[in-house]
Amino acid sequence: MSTRPVPPIDRLDAQLIALLAEEPRIGVLECARRLRVARGTVQARLDKLTERGVIRGFGPDVAPEALGYAVTAFVTLEIAQSRGHDPVSAHLGTIPEVLEVHTITGSGDLLCRIVARSNSDLQRVIDQAVSYHGIVRASTIIALSEQIPYRTLPLVHAAADG
Repeated sequence: MSTRPVPPIDRLDAQLIALLAEEPRIGVLECARRLRVARGTVQARLDKLTERGVIRGFGPDVAPEALGYAVTAFVTLEIAQSRGHDPVSAHLGTIPEVLEVHTITGSGDLLCRIVARSNSDLQRVIDQAVSYHGIVRASTIIALSEQIPYRTLPLVHAAADG
């Protein structure tokens, strides 16, 4: 009896995700044709993957640089523990240039990915972020270049292979 866990997706799921990542505007019928499976199979797989949260959306992948936000920074925030993470996260959520926020371990409490139009604009965004009374300290690292863009397909294939 094998104790190896069942992968959350199989090879067909991985092929479907890869196809949609390569060609996000492709239809279900065309996916079925290319994967050589029934249209209902593709639709059922998509529904299952979406319901389970494996696929979180079908929207466009927007490049902040193309919108004029050439600077990317990672900001670690230390917060007043008595106030908690939620009020600080709610405040950060009101700032359009804050792309994501994660609770972390280590010397800080929250890690934010922030974009700005320039270094001086980054100062404005950071000032806006730290203006909230629950934030004690910020430490900023400016990204010089992107070596590997955000990606999930290698992870999808690894999960399908178990």
